[in-house]
Amino acid sequence: MKISFGQRLSSMLKVDFRRMFKSRLFYILLACALLMPILMTVMMAMMDGSVSVDPQTGVESVMHGPENTWQNIGTLPGGEAMGGMDVFSMCNINMIFMIAAVFICLFISDDFRSGYAKNLFTVRAKKGDYVISKTLSGVLCGALMLILYFVGAVLGGSIAGLSFDLHGLTAANLVMCMLAKIFLMPVFISIFVLVSVAAKQKAWLSICGSLGGGMLLFMMVSMITPLGSTMLNVILCLAGGILFALGLGIASKAVLNKSSLV
Repeated sequence: MKISFGQRLSSMLKVDFRRMFKSRLFYILLACALLMPILMTVMMAMMDGSVSVDPQTGVESVMHGPENTWQNIGTLPGGEAMGGMDVFSMCNINMIFMIAAVFICLFISDDFRSGYAKNLFTVRAKKGDYVISKTLSGVLCGALMLILYFVGAVLGGSIAGLSFDLHGLTAANLVMCMLAKIFLMPVFISIFVLVSVAAKQKAWLSICGSLGGGMLLFMMVSMITPLGSTMLNVILCLAGGILFALGLGIASKAVLNKSSLV
């Protein structure tokens, strides 16, 4: 009896989701996504107003902590003048896109290192199904990390007593911003999957390659998914995510077809 594409993909997804939800790495990354914004916000708030002196020049510099909870998510209108923006413009929710690389690289390299991938392709699964399943697993992990980071940012802001003022933006803008980031995740995951299937069991190589490839687009994330996002941003990110997933998914399948599975 011939097994349909839907049945093969469903079976592959069940296996990958079961492995992912039983993986210690998955829960460690989720915990990091939740705790990072809390720790950063509280520590930066505690350091607000502290003075450091350059021993060579004697010049004093004053540390400015965050003033608004949403600095962890993006730049508010007029936010350039807020405290702590230099730090939070780089160390904010967009870090999750790069952290997702760790999950994908280790998840895929483990398949090749253990011999699971070779056995899988020999027995039942097709390489296209494998790529799709890994991409969807990575997108789910990335989306959950984005959501937990958002929760952590809110908790951190509450603990530090920061303002929740949106500076003229609305809750709808905030929702659109998060949706846009989630829909943009497939762009990065597709890059990480391509690099990982090329590197196979060499996790260090796949992580270095994924971080390098992801950095090419990383600086654009804040521009594509600003705090003032609208439905247009969501649509553009969704379209980009689908196109990248299809294009790089085909490339990943071609890499698996033309290389050995060891």
